[in-house]
Amino acid sequence: MVNRSVLNLNNKRIAFLGAGNMAEAIISGFIQSGKLSTEQIVVTNRNNQERLNELKDKYDIKAVTKDQLDYTTIDIFILAMKPKDIDGVIEELRQKITADQLLISVLAGISTTYMEENLNDLQQVIRVMPNTSSMIQESATAVSPGKYVDMNQVLLVKELMKCIGEAYILDEDKMDIYTGIAGSGPAYFYNLMEHVEEVGHQAGLDRELVREIGAQTLYGAAKMIMEQEETPKELRENITSPNGTTAAGLDALNEHGGGMAIIEAIKSAASRSKALSKKPEKKLALQK
Repeated sequence: MVNRSVLNLNNKRIAFLGAGNMAEAIISGFIQSGKLSTEQIVVTNRNNQERLNELKDKYDIKAVTKDQLDYTTIDIFILAMKPKDIDGVIEELRQKITADQLLISVLAGISTTYMEENLNDLQQVIRVMPNTSSMIQESATAVSPGKYVDMNQVLLVKELMKCIGEAYILDEDKMDIYTGIAGSGPAYFYNLMEHVEEVGHQAGLDRELVREIGAQTLYGAAKMIMEQEETPKELRENITSPNGTTAAGLDALNEHGGGMAIIEAIKSAASRSKALSKKPEKKLALQK
């Protein structure tokens, strides 16, 4: 008999359907956090035994192919396969699970509505979207509830996702702007660092030194935003003296696009996310 007690992580059995990099990042976070034991986690894929053995040896967890998994013993399934495989997985799950077994989907572009409509009646589904920083347990993860989950379950999933960073509860219609800000956001900072590294190198500094200086600067500025009461605008104004070096730098930044470029980048990424997320909805619903 599966234990369904909602907030007790000690009694949860979790199965990862998919063994890719994101699944590994979450598994690593779960184990390093100490909130879950290795005995609570099982990872599966279709038939890549080499990958399963790798994860089993690295994390001391159970790793089996899907046809070896006992679905009845699992409390929570984490869907971490490729989004293109969703229909086949839904077909399998509908035959093997019950509505009170919770599904956590990490699949980009696949809505909770799509899964609910094609699974069992009242199926419990929560969609999560970590970003790439989950690899070092510093993700900003969105948690979006489906129709048939309660707040206890949402809080449970939020607690799980905090094993890989910070987690935020969002309505699903806010997932696209989340993608523009946090999903694509790391790339904006990497792009900034590319330019910082290049101009520092052109001025005669070692690339690795510039990279370290720039990264520490970004880290420190982000930490101040997280820990100080001032808004980003107030923090910027605090360090911008009239006619000073920072003012000169900001003037040049604004002259060449500055804030508007950032706004357009986020809006464009959010728009692309919205366009991509429509595609699964156009597929024919699976026959129940």
